[in-house]
Amino acid sequence: LHEDATVPVSKVADMLVRVQEIAREHGVLIATFGHAGDGNLHPVILFDERDPDEARRAMEAAEAIFKAALALGGTLTGEHGIGLSKARFFALEHGPVELKVLKAIKAALDPNGILNPGKIWGD
Repeated sequence: LHEDATVPVSKVADMLVRVQEIAREHGVLIATFGHAGDGNLHPVILFDERDPDEARRAMEAAEAIFKAALALGGTLTGEHGIGLSKARFFALEHGPVELKVLKAIKAALDPNGILNPGKIWGD
């Protein structure tokens, strides 16, 4: 899994430590690279996708990374966007009011639901 999460620059070191703790907690190997100057980190979770248990642990590690970034005042993504793989985590960062506003904007701009149907909101 090649992810991205962004934290304030002052929290990069804390996030790197937390990512390695997450790797140990979930029994997966995580190699992290990125853009330290703007806090954008790219943890790559290495796992054997043929092993269901290892795949589950990798997905749990990804969720833990996203939660850690948010806890440090960061965001779910710095450059890769939300997309389908992160859609289920969107509500972790954005509260119910923000989600309602975003859905209203989508409905106003796409009343027939023809623009990228079924993405993010499951419409």
